Amino acid sequence: MRRLVGLAVLLGTACAIDGTGAALSAPASPAAPRHPHLYVTNERSGDLSVIDLGSRQVVATVRLGKRPRGVRVSPDGTVLYVALSGSPYAPPGVDEKTLPPPDRSADGIGVVDLRTLRLVRVIPVGTDPEQLAVSKDGRRLFVANEDAATLSVVAAADGRLEATVRVGGEPEGVELSPDGAVVYATSEEDGEVFAIDAARATVLRKFAVPPRPRAIAFLPDGKRAYVTCENGRSVAVVDARRHAPTKTITLPGENPRPMGIVAAPDGRYVYVTTGRGGTVVTIDTATDTPVTSVEVGPRPWGIAIAPDGRTLYTANGPSNDVSIVDVASRTVTGRVKVGEGPWGVASTPSPAADRAGRAPSAFRPPAAGPSGLNSAPRSFSLVEPVVE
Repeated sequence: MRRLVGLAVLLGTACAIDGTGAALSAPASPAAPRHPHLYVTNERSGDLSVIDLGSRQVVATVRLGKRPRGVRVSPDGTVLYVALSGSPYAPPGVDEKTLPPPDRSADGIGVVDLRTLRLVRVIPVGTDPEQLAVSKDGRRLFVANEDAATLSVVAAADGRLEATVRVGGEPEGVELSPDGAVVYATSEEDGEVFAIDAARATVLRKFAVPPRPRAIAFLPDGKRAYVTCENGRSVAVVDARRHAPTKTITLPGENPRPMGIVAAPDGRYVYVTTGRGGTVVTIDTATDTPVTSVEVGPRPWGIAIAPDGRTLYTANGPSNDVSIVDVASRTVTGRVKVGEGPWGVASTPSPAADRAGRAPSAFRPPAAGPSGLNSAPRSFSLVEPVVE
């Protein structure tokens, strides 16, 4: 196997000059992928691991910035959005008074072109963005700003801030209803979920759930939502039409701390990572009861599901790897080493290069500068494609 390391290009600067004064050409883009890919944000190493799901190998590493966490793919599958934060990394048990001050210049939403696997810009939003959601038409981003207790509504095309919505303290999870009409945002500090009108950017209602709500998953029909509640060791079931909780599901196992959650494409099950519990718990949505639990690795956080619903992927922070889980057999069929502190995971149904005929992403790269390179302040990309 040969490893080709792409030239690090500082976007927004003049092109490189060789010893003769001639301009050097930009590095060639990585070869177009042939299999679906999984994208993993690595909080501690500040980069993105790209896993080829055919070979189950990391085929590229993309430098992003500080503390990449929440990650979403645009509806047309050509752009990846990543929440970046300049707040210092604080593992459990650390006294926050001993931490360095935050670097607010590092806050923003990183935009990765999936055709070239390059970070092309960083969109300024509120302070300490943690998670985000993308509108169904790909035109707007909804971003939870943890330190600011706000939700930013941003135009994906030009990064323009359209609205700022006040929500509870330490907002984290953000999810759009299947019809795109409502956005849910969790408040870890207040133990509440805010239901927000996506078009008007106004709060419709807020409701209480068990302590420290983290993430949200809507069922495909939009009638119910499920909210993971870390300190409540439970999942709240919500009537998504009335925006009201209807029941609480207590999770099994030793020390479960519900974190990530994803619904099956057919809505029959939801799958929950349990953090320190080290498992993925399956909840039957017909009865709203846990039916299986699979050990996946230490402190699984982010979770994604394949479009066909047959495979789950979990980001295991302490072990720096991703577990691949076969849903039918309820077994881990592989683990892939990634960067340091994997946090979020996102999958695509097929390679971006093969998606002809789909509506284009709303994102537009910044205009080219004098060098012919796209301008992208505060952003650079180091791509390390692996060629077999």
